[in-house]
Amino acid sequence: MQVGLTGLNCEEHLTKPFEFLLKRGNQPPEPRTIAPEDIRALLEAGMAAPSAAPVKPWHFVTIANRFRLQALGAAHTHGAMLAESALAIAVCADPEITGGNWSHEVSGVTQNILLAAVSLGLGTIWIGSHPSEERKAAIRKVLAIPDSVDVLGLVAIGYPSSGKPARAEFHEGRVHEEEW
Repeated sequence: MQVGLTGLNCEEHLTKPFEFLLKRGNQPPEPRTIAPEDIRALLEAGMAAPSAAPVKPWHFVTIANRFRLQALGAAHTHGAMLAESALAIAVCADPEITGGNWSHEVSGVTQNILLAAVSLGLGTIWIGSHPSEERKAAIRKVLAIPDSVDVLGLVAIGYPSSGKPARAEFHEGRVHEEEW
């Protein structure tokens, strides 16, 4: 077995890369506890994202406390599923070190976390907060994030409650060859 980042089974997904990418993550996760080594693997995958310069402006807040997850779910207009999640990760950035391009930097981080979660058999939901100042302020308040740190969003994580089938999102009309 080929293991890349801590605990991630890369070999399994290298043999079925498209199935890995097509798995659906937008389902309410079950609140079973996630092992600390799996949480670390998710964060390692996030931090393996490319970064310009490389400035690596990202910061994370991991949330497993049921009351805090419920508070986050109540605070975010689209975060109801957080109350039932086993874990949430707030993906944040220090905008001072990026010159304002922080959302590009941490979007790749979030994608890596989502893909790593599938490798670990976890379900995820990406709950955006940027560019809504209201949503970001609500998250900052619940998690005591300093005003100098920006919030891209939250990732709700747990074990999938239902096996939605893989699906392709390929749209031929969105592909242009050589020119528009």
